[in-house]
Amino acid sequence: MAQSVNKKMLIGQLLSIDPNLAVILMRSGMHCIGCPSSQMESLEEAAMVHGIDADVLVEQINDYLAQ
Repeated sequence: MAQSVNKKMLIGQLLSIDPNLAVILMRSGMHCIGCPSSQMESLEEAAMVHGIDADVLVEQINDYLAQ
C-alpha cells in the first residue's frame, strides 16, 4: 500500500518519501522548496504562505503516490 501524506507533514518529510514530489509542489507555485528553511515548514504552512489550498495539494500528492 502506498504511503499517504497529510498537510501537517514537513516539506522535508514529503521529499524524503519521494523526491519527485518536488515537481508537484513546484507546479503548484512552491518554487522555494530548495530553500533550507522550507524543509522544516509544514505543507499546510507553505501552502498558506503561497495562497494554495493545502487540502487540494494533499489530494494531488496522495493521488500521485497511489499510482
